[in-house]
Amino acid sequence: MSQASSGLRRRTVAFARFWYDFVVGDDWTIALGVVVALTVAHLLADNGVSAWFVLPLMVTVGLSASVLRATHRAR
Repeated sequence: MSQASSGLRRRTVAFARFWYDFVVGDDWTIALGVVVALTVAHLLADNGVSAWFVLPLMVTVGLSASVLRATHRAR
């Protein structure tokens, strides 16, 4: 492997790790919940259903679940 391709690979891996850490962060379940909420809202909107309630509902559910898990781990 040449020096240039090694440097490119290193930068690519660093870039991917940055985005993984930025999107997923400490709790992968929150990132998954966002993807699920956006998908459900998109599917509902495509079928003519008003989907405004999906994101606030999922934020409430996801945040509550995350806080409950964190407090459960702390005990």
